[in-house]
Amino acid sequence: MTGPQARPARPSKRGGRHARGTARPSAPMPLWAAVLAAVLGGLALDASFPSLGIWLLAPVAVSLSLASLIGRRAGEALLVGLAFGAAFWFPHIDWISRFLGDNPQSWVPWVALAGIQTLFTGLGAIPMALAYGWFPRARWARLTLLPLLIAALWSARELITGSWPYGGFAWGRIGMSQSESPLAHVASWVGVTGLTFLIVFLCAAAIELVRLRRELQIVAFTPFVAIAAILLLLPAWQTTPVGSLRVGAAQGAGPSAYMDAREPWELIQAQLDASKPLREELVDLVVWPEGGVDYDPLQDQATATMLSNAARAFRAPILMNAASEVGEQVFNTSMLWTADGVDVEGGLQTHAKRHPVPFGEYVPDRAFFAAIVPDLIGMIGREYTPGRDAPTVTGGDVVVGLAICFDVIADDVIREGQEAGAQVLVFQTNNADFRGTDENLQQLAFARMRAIETGRSVVNLSTVGTSQLIAPDGTTQAALAVDEAGLMIGDVELREGLTPGVVLGPWVQQGLLWGALSGIVALGILRLVRRRA
Repeated sequence: MTGPQARPARPSKRGGRHARGTARPSAPMPLWAAVLAAVLGGLALDASFPSLGIWLLAPVAVSLSLASLIGRRAGEALLVGLAFGAAFWFPHIDWISRFLGDNPQSWVPWVALAGIQTLFTGLGAIPMALAYGWFPRARWARLTLLPLLIAALWSARELITGSWPYGGFAWGRIGMSQSESPLAHVASWVGVTGLTFLIVFLCAAAIELVRLRRELQIVAFTPFVAIAAILLLLPAWQTTPVGSLRVGAAQGAGPSAYMDAREPWELIQAQLDASKPLREELVDLVVWPEGGVDYDPLQDQATATMLSNAARAFRAPILMNAASEVGEQVFNTSMLWTADGVDVEGGLQTHAKRHPVPFGEYVPDRAFFAAIVPDLIGMIGREYTPGRDAPTVTGGDVVVGLAICFDVIADDVIREGQEAGAQVLVFQTNNADFRGTDENLQQLAFARMRAIETGRSVVNLSTVGTSQLIAPDGTTQAALAVDEAGLMIGDVELREGLTPGVVLGPWVQQGLLWGALSGIVALGILRLVRRRA
């Protein structure tokens, strides 16, 4: 009598999926190590921005973040993404805690904004981890299509967090960290988002090359080395020089912070004092920073008279900025003021800030947030209205593109100015609320990247610094130190012609956004089909 016969083992459905090549990749590190790697990556990304500005740490940060997501399920990916986001965002924008001065609750805006950005960073890590888990195991796909999808997903996360909620906060884009790097000029071809995509793509491809190194021949590395070499050697797109503009830019260093106590007309007097040498110089345009004038000259005759007298003494129009009122609406407005208070065509040229800063220049859903933190919301009395006019003014035959303060990170404002024919860019800002922090240097780096991206000279002028005249290639022509009153006088080159980065930028962004969405959806459908097969 024989015993029961042993049956051959039947492959399970899970085993079948392995055979079809879609098994979840094994995690290269335990979860605790992945969280640690993510934290190190977040800190490295912060260090890639000013004040440290070690740009090479940006790809290191991206690589650590991506490696920590491999082999993770959705919940684990969220945890790892939150660790990366918190380690980056909390130190990166700690200067926000300075906005409300010595108020004991001044940390609330910082924690709220950094917390929201951290949450979005964590949520955005989930589709990347799913992409690693769902992607077919074919080598060619993992070396090419997977890095493309990962880079698109990262870029899409930047685009979403940079536009929502309340207009978003695009202060942590990988591309913007590269203003001093050998890759900065690539932005003139593909825009800042395109530069982010290319950096993340190369990082993701490098990770796959390392993971598959035992299965690959040396020739497999060649295309990626070639891409990196092309990006490094590719010259910046050359716009056309069409002359120069002699600029006098005054940094008054007055008490211009929101919480600063000041005497009447103290800000405009500080600007006048810093501008005195212009009485002996011949310039085409005088530039004053955001918040350099205390009162609306359209409402206050004394201010209007002071500006007209100054423009007459300087023999040049003054591009100044003040809060202005139109009916019941208040705008953050730049004005081109002449000796007559009007331009040569008889009308005052103005541009109002397109994207007022939520919880700084206005309070969205004020009633809701006032019920949560009434004391803090009560301190923010401003309610600026978004501007709708073109971000340009024309002085003589020169078109000047404008961006006020944080609008420097707004792609739509920069692009609209370029499409309107801007030959030079002027960024007026007030960094007094964040004295002694990295904020002004971070913003200066963004201004430098805009110069390179657009092929335009940039006048980046702050109330308290750091202010610079920046050439179209990103080099510094003149500078004023922080918290020192002073004047920059220089000839800035005028340029015409649009770079591919400006023309193609919106298409690159939309392509990456929809490509990321369709790619992860297609992977999900493929996974379902394979599971049912």
